[in-house]
Amino acid sequence: MAQDKSAALKELTPAGALRVGVAVGPSPSPMWATKDAAGKPIGVTIDLGTAFAKSLGVPVEIVVHASSGEITEALVAGKLDVGFMPVDEERKQMLGIGTNYALGESTYLVAPGSKIKSIAEIDQSGVRVLGVENTTTIRAARRTLKHATVIGNKGSLGIVELMRDGKIDAVALGRDTLEDFAAALPGARVLDGHFWAVGYAIAVQKGKPAALAAATDFIEQAKVDGTVQRAFDAAKLKDPVLAPAGSRS
Repeated sequence: MAQDKSAALKELTPAGALRVGVAVGPSPSPMWATKDAAGKPIGVTIDLGTAFAKSLGVPVEIVVHASSGEITEALVAGKLDVGFMPVDEERKQMLGIGTNYALGESTYLVAPGSKIKSIAEIDQSGVRVLGVENTTTIRAARRTLKHATVIGNKGSLGIVELMRDGKIDAVALGRDTLEDFAAALPGARVLDGHFWAVGYAIAVQKGKPAALAAATDFIEQAKVDGTVQRAFDAAKLKDPVLAPAGSRS
């Protein structure tokens, strides 16, 4: 066990501290962190990253990004040690992906006054769909939409304003985030069903087996001992879905 931890620390903390990438947006979710009144990042991923560092006995360095796509790129570039993100096949090729800590689904938010009633009706010529660039959700939207126009945004900040100003017709994101957006935009509606079911997992740099094993062990223990659920509760998530033991995307 001592040898395993030594190998994990060597792979996980080349800079001395555990560098944890988090995405900050306007609404909390299993992946999105927010900022408190003092501008400090808070949320599920901060709590999990901090707990992981504590379990390893090392300092934590929280590194803020605009999206999970930016976190992926930073991990690939060796600028981060750990990230938390939705998983798809593209990310599996680029990173070492551990087990899921949460499950979710992506759907669409439609603008106030929209006549669109279902996910199927989104795919029409002239419908402008906005997603966060280089994420699993926007990739899924682009795979499934053949007629609508899909536009990429750097992050989730400012999306409500774009819809309020009439510049987009629909938003593709996780349901939990969209429900918060709908609350801030009277008349906007979150569509029933989903076009993309997703697992949120811990990720490390590719080719670091000891790091991946340690990250996976941490997540599995954190689900059992209540660490993940406490992070959900602290973030006041509405209906988070805790991933079952061993869950992988």
